[in-house]
Amino acid sequence: MVRRLMMDVCRVLLAAVALFGFRSNLVNSKEWWANGNYYQIYPRSFQDSDGDGIGDLNGVTQKLQYLKEIGFTGVWLSPIFKSPMVDFGYDISDFYAIHPEYGTMEDFKALVARAKQVGIRIILDFVPNHTSDECEWFVKSVNREPGYEDFYVWSNGTVDANGNRQPPSNWLSAFRYSAWQWNDKRQQYYLHQFSIQQADLNYRNPLVVSKMKEVMRYWLDTGISGFRIDALPFMFEKEPYANGSYPDEPVIDNVSVCPDPDDECHLKHIYTQDQPESIEMVYQWRELVEQYRKEKGGESIVLLTEAYTSLDNLMLYYGDGQRNGSMVPFNFYFMRNLKNDSTAPQIVDYIQQWMTHMPTGVQANWVLGNHDNSRYSTRLGVQRADLFTIMLQTLPGNAVTYNGEELAMTDGKVSWKHTVDPQGCNANRFNYESYSRDPCRTPYQWDATKNSGFSSAAHTWLPVASNYRTNNALAQLRAPKSHLQLFMKLIRLRQMRSLQDGALKIKAIGNDIIIYSREAAGDDMFVIVLNLGGNEQSLNINQYFDMGSKAEVITSSMQSGYHDGVIIDPSKYVAEPYVGVVLVKL
Repeated sequence: MVRRLMMDVCRVLLAAVALFGFRSNLVNSKEWWANGNYYQIYPRSFQDSDGDGIGDLNGVTQKLQYLKEIGFTGVWLSPIFKSPMVDFGYDISDFYAIHPEYGTMEDFKALVARAKQVGIRIILDFVPNHTSDECEWFVKSVNREPGYEDFYVWSNGTVDANGNRQPPSNWLSAFRYSAWQWNDKRQQYYLHQFSIQQADLNYRNPLVVSKMKEVMRYWLDTGISGFRIDALPFMFEKEPYANGSYPDEPVIDNVSVCPDPDDECHLKHIYTQDQPESIEMVYQWRELVEQYRKEKGGESIVLLTEAYTSLDNLMLYYGDGQRNGSMVPFNFYFMRNLKNDSTAPQIVDYIQQWMTHMPTGVQANWVLGNHDNSRYSTRLGVQRADLFTIMLQTLPGNAVTYNGEELAMTDGKVSWKHTVDPQGCNANRFNYESYSRDPCRTPYQWDATKNSGFSSAAHTWLPVASNYRTNNALAQLRAPKSHLQLFMKLIRLRQMRSLQDGALKIKAIGNDIIIYSREAAGDDMFVIVLNLGGNEQSLNINQYFDMGSKAEVITSSMQSGYHDGVIIDPSKYVAEPYVGVVLVKL
C-alpha cells in the first residue's frame, strides 16, 4: 500500500510542477522553519506497524517519505514518553523513556535518522506543566525526600466551621471538579489542573526549572529540531497566602453561560492561568535552545507554543521587545473565534488583528485544528473544507496542519461505550459528546481496506470513522480532483516568492466574500477569492485588485467548476457557493 501511495504522490507532484509555469520563483528561506508547513501527528492514531491496534513510531517512520512528498517542513509528535496513558501521553511518568506501546529508543532514533534522510524535521511535544502521579519525582515529593519537598504545588488546605478539612481554594480542573487532591501519605493536597493523576509541578522551585531544562537538552541531543510546548498558561499559579491557602477565583459574570459549578468554565481563572511568569519561562527556553545551537552548531531550533489565551498574551509569547520567545505561538485567537456562522467581515478582522498586533521581525501562523478540537471539516462545514485549506495555505507565515486535515477528514462517531478521553469520561452518557476529544482522534484513513489501512488488528484503540472507504489518502491521490491533490498544489504554490514575502491586502465584500492579494515587487500577483455563502455572486475583481483583462485559475475547491489552468476575465468573475479559488494575473 505504501508503494502505491508513493507512486500516486509522484504523479500528482509532477502535475503540480508542470502547473506553475508563470514567472514566480521559488524562495529558499533564511531559516528552515520560516514560512513552513508543520504537520501534527497524533502517534496513537497515525499508523500501527505491529498490529496491536495502536499507532507507533515505526508506523510514523514508514510514512515519512509520503509526508515529505506532500511538502511538509516539520512533523511534531504528540507525546511519546512513558506514561500510564490516563491522558494518552500528557501524563508523563518518565521524561527520558519512550512509551512501550509506541516502541523503543532505538525505534525513535531510527525515526529521526530516516527523517533526516528524507528532509523532514522532527519536533517533540514538551509537557512541562505537570507529571504523572507515577513519576519518580512525585513519589519522592510525597515522601518529602530532600530536594523534592516542594517539587509540586502542595497545601495543607483549610478547615471549615465544622472542623472538616477542605481544599485550599475553589480552583477547578480543566477536566471538571476540584483541582486539588488529598494525598493520605503526605497529608496534604496537591494541585492538578487536569486529571487527578496529573500533578502540577512547582515552577517557583528553581530545581524544577533546572530539571525540565535538562529534559530539553537530553532530547535535543537525539537530533530533534525543536519542541511544541504544551499548556503554557497553566504553568504558574498565584502564590499562596502566609497560611498556605490560596485565593478563590471569582465566578463568571454571566453564570447562565456555564451554570455547572463543577465545570472549569464556571470561574474566571485570574489566579491559575496567564501569570506573567509563564511567559518569562518561554523566554528562558528560547535562550536555552539558542545557547544549545551556539554550543553544538547546526541549524536553528524551533519552539512552537500552545496557549489558549488573549491576543495580547499571544503576542507576548513572541517576545517582549527585549527578549525572544516562541517562533510559532499557535494562533488560537483565529481558531477559537472562527465559527460556522462567522461572516466575511469578522474573519477579515480576525486576520488583520493578528497581522497588526504582531511584533516586528516575526512571522504570522495559522492553525484551525488539533487533537483537542473538532476537525474543521466538521466544525466549519465539509463543503467549505477546501475553502479554509486555501485560506490557511495562502495567508502569510507558517501553516499548521493536524493529521487528516489534508484529506478533509471529519470527526468520527465514538459511542459512550468506546469513549476513553478523560474529558469525556468525567461527563456522563448523555452529555459526553460535548466534552470528549475522541472524535477528532480517530485513526488516519489511508485506504479502503480493513481499519482504513491503519492497523491489521481485530480492534483499534478508537473506532475508524465510518466514511473511510470513500474518504482516504489512496482514493484521493487517484481521483481526478481531491482535497489532498488541492493541498499538495497549495504547498507547492507557497514556495513562490509572492506567497513567501508578498504583502497581504485583504477585504470583505458583503457578508460572504473574502478577497485578498499576495504580491512581491517584480513578481506575480495572486488573488484569492473565498465565498463563504451558499449563493453564487458576481463581482468585478478589478474594482478591488487590478488584474487586467486576463487571469489564470491556479487551483480551486474540489467542487468548483473552475478547472486548473483556465483563463478567466477578472471583471466578470462568478464566485461559486462555498468555493475558494486562487488566481494569478497574466
